[in-house]
Amino acid sequence: MAVERIPLNPQPSQVLSVQLGGQSCRIAVRQRRTGVFVDLYVQDAPIGLGMKALDRKFMVRAAYTGFIGDLFFVDTQGEEDPQYAGLGSRWQLAWDSAAAI
Repeated sequence: MAVERIPLNPQPSQVLSVQLGGQSCRIAVRQRRTGVFVDLYVQDAPIGLGMKALDRKFMVRAAYTGFIGDLFFVDTQGEEDPQYAGLGSRWQLAWDSAAAI
């Protein structure tokens, strides 16, 4: 299993471009009133939109998308769901290349 950390900043809204398993990905992370939500695009094709970020829960979970691996957040200080102020430090976004449903 290969897990890769994706760097985030403690900002309420951010968009980043990363290569994950040879996939050209754009990830948008946004704090909403009800939590942190993630949009994932691979080569500008939407894979998952409005996915709620939960501690240690895979977000994509849909083989039909063709996305290799899966994304998840990890709370390094407990078991709470992410909040923007701790993104990149307390809450880390990761990609697991071997994740499958």
